[in-house]
Amino acid sequence: MRKFSDPLALREYRKSCQESVGFVPTMGALHEGHITLIKQSVKENSKTVVSIFVNPTQFLEGEDLEDYPRKIEADLKICELAGVDALFLPTIDAMYEKDELSIIAPKTKGFVLEGFHRPSHFDGVLQVVLKLLNITTPTRAYFGKKDAQQLFMIQNMVKHLFLNVEIVPCEIVRETDGLALSSRNVYLTPKEREKALSLSKSLKYATKMIMNNNKKSEDIKSEMLSILKETQVEYVEIVDHQFNRLKEVEIGNTIILVATFVGTTRLIDNIWI
Repeated sequence: MRKFSDPLALREYRKSCQESVGFVPTMGALHEGHITLIKQSVKENSKTVVSIFVNPTQFLEGEDLEDYPRKIEADLKICELAGVDALFLPTIDAMYEKDELSIIAPKTKGFVLEGFHRPSHFDGVLQVVLKLLNITTPTRAYFGKKDAQQLFMIQNMVKHLFLNVEIVPCEIVRETDGLALSSRNVYLTPKEREKALSLSKSLKYATKMIMNNNKKSEDIKSEMLSILKETQVEYVEIVDHQFNRLKEVEIGNTIILVATFVGTTRLIDNIWI
């Protein structure tokens, strides 16, 4: 496995890759969800590049930038075992200039749900993803569906800026008790982890309601909020794949999303119907 910290050196390596290249951008603290993305890339491409970069521009003031889990030695081993060909470990100075060009998220869809509760978050996400895609110029790039709105933003950026890359959405990976895998799960105490299970429980109950032919969004959200009552809910929302709010669930075109604090840890989850 080759390791790079210089963007230009990685670009030169990429030029030597004549066949397909898959790219998996991460912030490290790799778990089984990341490994699933990496394995899919290895399966579908001749070469796989993984980046590990805790991107400062997508963190808001007071968020966990300094405390974000960093496990670089474990991450290196995981990448080696998963068959990664090149690992990109840039510094902040390598990625950003002092007088940096700005990327602004769309005025409507970029400022609802995650964009409303974390203003400027998507500006930073799109900024770093655009840089990473330009450095690696991959054939395919892999993103998890747990960050559903982020996935939507990136897909639209690729479309609007005519980027030559296929964005591959990958399914949410859960622990055996249903908790969606996240690097931030390590923040949870045992009692908080029990409360965190209410996210997946609320989504399962929503699915049960839909299977019983109750597709009214307000009814579903009301029941979900009841299940989530021991957490500090930021939002429960039901949208179509373009992130328009739905009054009723549309089978094959619906995402049910939840964001909540359990203790001081912010967790998100969703289900695609």
